[in-house]
Amino acid sequence: MIPKKSIKRNKLTKEDRKYNSTISKRRIYIEHVNRHIKKFRIVSICYRNKERKFSMRFSLICVIYNFEL
Repeated sequence: MIPKKSIKRNKLTKEDRKYNSTISKRRIYIEHVNRHIKKFRIVSICYRNKERKFSMRFSLICVIYNFEL
């Protein structure tokens, strides 16, 4: 989802502002989840093991995050 932008000399309508705010609320939530997952450093650095292990470990990290909530 891409937010709407105002054009030169034309302001956004109320509907467009509301649409942008709903997108930003969703985006903020997703960014917070990404921040918590990056604490485990599996996403933030280059992963050098096998790809199969990456998916398994990443899913375990997501389970830990969901368990904390």
